[in-house]
Amino acid sequence: MLMIYQVIAIILGILAIVLSILRFRDGKMSLGMMFVWILIWLGVIFIAIDPNSTNFLAVYTGIGRGLDFVLIIGLLLCFYLIFKMYNKIETVEEELTDLVRELALARKMGEDTKKQDKTKSSSDQI
Repeated sequence: MLMIYQVIAIILGILAIVLSILRFRDGKMSLGMMFVWILIWLGVIFIAIDPNSTNFLAVYTGIGRGLDFVLIIGLLLCFYLIFKMYNKIETVEEELTDLVRELALARKMGEDTKKQDKTKSSSDQI
């Protein structure tokens, strides 16, 4: 008999997998990230179905208890994802700075061209 937390975890895992696939189909997620998220959520579903499996992994890695293993892996995964997000934000900031710089230069060049045209037309009238 499954406990309530197991049913919730299984439903949440299935919904997250479906959402990952839909985001990939819409082009909002890369293939690699879709596979990462699917593996993570399959792991959540597997652990929800068989919570004692974490004890084996914990003993094998020398951590001690299964819950400790899950929490440490979850924390490491969160740090990794934060690191990836930080790198992505830095890249977007650099691209935005370059874009703003290019737009400012294009606007400046447009203003200079207008000034030259005005001076040229006024000198032609004289």
